[in-house]
Amino acid sequence: MSAGPGSPLVPGGAPPAGGFVRRVGLFQATAINMSQMCGIGPFVTIPLMVAAFGGPQAVIGFVAGAVLALCDGLVWAELGAAMPGSGGSYVYLRQAFQYRTGRLMPFLFVWTAMLFIPLIMSTGVVGFVQYLGYLAPGLGQTSGDLIGLGVIVLVVLLLWRGIEHIARITAVMWTVMIASVLLVIVAAASDFSPHLAFTYPAHAFDLTSDHFWLGFAAGLTIGIYDYLGYNTTAYMGAEIKEPGRVLPRSILFSILGIMAIYLLLQIGTLGVVDWHRMTNPDDIASTSVASAVLEKTWGKGAADTVTVLILITAFASVFTGLLGGSRVPYDAARDRVFFRPYEKLHPKHRFPMLGLATMGVITAIGFLIGRHTDLATLIQLLTTVMVIVQALAQIVALTVLRRRQPTLKRPYRMWLYPLPSIVAFVGWCVIYGYADRNSPGRHPIEWSLAWLALGCVAFLVWARLEKVWPFGAREISEEYLTPQEPSVV
Repeated sequence: MSAGPGSPLVPGGAPPAGGFVRRVGLFQATAINMSQMCGIGPFVTIPLMVAAFGGPQAVIGFVAGAVLALCDGLVWAELGAAMPGSGGSYVYLRQAFQYRTGRLMPFLFVWTAMLFIPLIMSTGVVGFVQYLGYLAPGLGQTSGDLIGLGVIVLVVLLLWRGIEHIARITAVMWTVMIASVLLVIVAAASDFSPHLAFTYPAHAFDLTSDHFWLGFAAGLTIGIYDYLGYNTTAYMGAEIKEPGRVLPRSILFSILGIMAIYLLLQIGTLGVVDWHRMTNPDDIASTSVASAVLEKTWGKGAADTVTVLILITAFASVFTGLLGGSRVPYDAARDRVFFRPYEKLHPKHRFPMLGLATMGVITAIGFLIGRHTDLATLIQLLTTVMVIVQALAQIVALTVLRRRQPTLKRPYRMWLYPLPSIVAFVGWCVIYGYADRNSPGRHPIEWSLAWLALGCVAFLVWARLEKVWPFGAREISEEYLTPQEPSVV
């Protein structure tokens, strides 16, 4: 993702009369996905990918991430085409698991989203400070921390206003983001060395080596992090024209398009900057590789200019991410699946105050964690948090719904079912299972399980207050299957 999903992760069901208008076509839907996928991510993760693999064979990581994204994307495609409402995972988990656990799964999705969304945003702030270090080589740890925290405060202040002002700001920042990516690709192509890009160290592809597979697991984690955002249109299902056709295609086309862009960035960068520089913590290429590419190809002035554009890109990724993310607890609370204080809007500008403030604070904490450990650890933490409730549970939800609601209209059915589901499930398990091995002493798995356990406790408190299952009857609502009113069992 590129550290900036900006995804409108808003819970909800089938669009009510007079609600959303289906006006987003295939081209616009694909562009929306791609704009959310491509942000600061590749600019900060290319050195991490090279370090994980120990050479230019790091391209494998981006390809593996694309394969996982494609297989997982087919899960999103079937569910989104069948239930094209506003909410994405929230809707699918609610529909699949309501029969046994009431509102537990959608509640846990919101609970985990309130952690992994701001953690993704915090990687964007870490990237901002890293690239700022190219323009200000003497930037110290404390100064960098204060600047990063200041960026987060500024983002929250800019979002503390009406949406009509935000739309104009977002359009400008998106244009800058696209320009920065294209300039780096063109610059790399102008001075490309095949020898640098395709000379691999000994045993680079030794499949019997533990080092290769540990690097692969780390690279897969980094790769899928860079592709996050391919599901954005699934959260906008109520606004997609012909969702049964457009939504699946927008997911597949955006993944293939971003894969091409990432491969051009990765290979182009390796063809300009010696990969050994990217693994040297004292070299600017390890933290600001795009700036190093521009400096070598077009000179220091061009490098400074593009670095400024990348700083704007990093800022934009955090801005759009918190914009969408802050709406998650608001809509869940309004839909009676989360704590009611989160449904309160600003009296004048009508934005969710508590959701924005909460995610701003968590973003700041995540930023400090990333600054005082490393970016790879922060990525490990956010991916482990989202794996269980969103990724794995959603794959299971697809199979559950095929059994529970066999008559549900499915305009798109997963190709080669259940093979893509199995590949996606295994891929996410690899990411989760290797998290601790790739982050010795940091225990991201334990932290993710602790957050999930705390979420279960929070659910029990909330369910007791709301008098819903397990302290009340389960409400079964199959609005995508039949037009009848919700039943109570």
